[in-house]
Amino acid sequence: MIARIWHGWTSFENAKTYEELLRNEIFPSIENKNINGYKKISLLKRRLENEVEFITIMIFDNLSSVKEFAGEEHEKSYVPQKAQKVLLRHDNFSQHYEIVNEYYY
Repeated sequence: MIARIWHGWTSFENAKTYEELLRNEIFPSIENKNINGYKKISLLKRRLENEVEFITIMIFDNLSSVKEFAGEEHEKSYVPQKAQKVLLRHDNFSQHYEIVNEYYY
């Protein structure tokens, strides 16, 4: 399993707009692509002193599935134009980690 992790930061004023954009447009568009091996996406949010940080964690079966989603240059981030308009900054590249174990209690 592969975790694809990405960070974006926005202003307090744009945080709700960005979160709604993710929930209502971006995440459904990812789901609708029906990528083989795509499992889920998680959204994390953290209020900082001067901005709000968002992290997305996508889970895929393998790197081939990530490439089906993102293309051969799979490390480049995927940030739609609408999202770029409300973000202050974002990772230009996603990080990919092999999930070696998961613990459930």
